[in-house]
Amino acid sequence: AVAPLGQVSELAEQLEERLFHLYGFNNELIQERLQALAEVMERLEGVRAELRHVCGTVEAAYRDLCL
Repeated sequence: AVAPLGQVSELAEQLEERLFHLYGFNNELIQERLQALAEVMERLEGVRAELRHVCGTVEAAYRDLCL
């Protein structure tokens, strides 16, 4: 049995609505993950700066010891 055109149209509309909600939900998840990634990258940059500082301090200490 072939579904009447009205039913097909209604099903298509429901599918479109579900896809729209799903897209919105996934979009929010992606935005949250990108934000989390940006925060991690920021913290890593801070750690790298600290490491550079520590390395510089150790290097200076060795120079002082050797001279």
